[in-house]
Amino acid sequence: MKFNFGARSIVKAIAVGGLVAGSLDLLQACMLFGWDIPLVIAGGLLGKPAFTGGAGTYCLGVGLHFIIALSAAAIYTATSRRLLFLGDHWLVCGLFFGMAAELVMRLVVLPLSALHSAGPYERNDLIQGLAVHMVVVGLPIAFSVRRFAP
Repeated sequence: MKFNFGARSIVKAIAVGGLVAGSLDLLQACMLFGWDIPLVIAGGLLGKPAFTGGAGTYCLGVGLHFIIALSAAAIYTATSRRLLFLGDHWLVCGLFFGMAAELVMRLVVLPLSALHSAGPYERNDLIQGLAVHMVVVGLPIAFSVRRFAP
């Protein structure tokens, strides 16, 4: 069996974009907030007991994080099939998508999670979150669609 690693595919665009964005985002979050961040992510599903969880809870947090990143990549990829400018102007659109991803997480997902994190948020934290997600989430996903989607 011969593999063509340069071949274009929607699945490849989602996988590469989601895995790169998820890896960069998790790495920066762990470096910024500490290596227990996956327990906080798992806490979104399990509530405060996740903070005392072990390896299984840690792995659950990592898995949930990558599910979210791959879902974001799938959303951008599917949308780019209809809105062709998302692939053509990937740099600007990726930056805006990163902002949208941060705002959806902060204003929708976190308040609905088991931790009920709903602010108020400090201005500097919001600006930092927007800037980081523009670069480590939006750009890798948008570039992956530009590079790998047919």
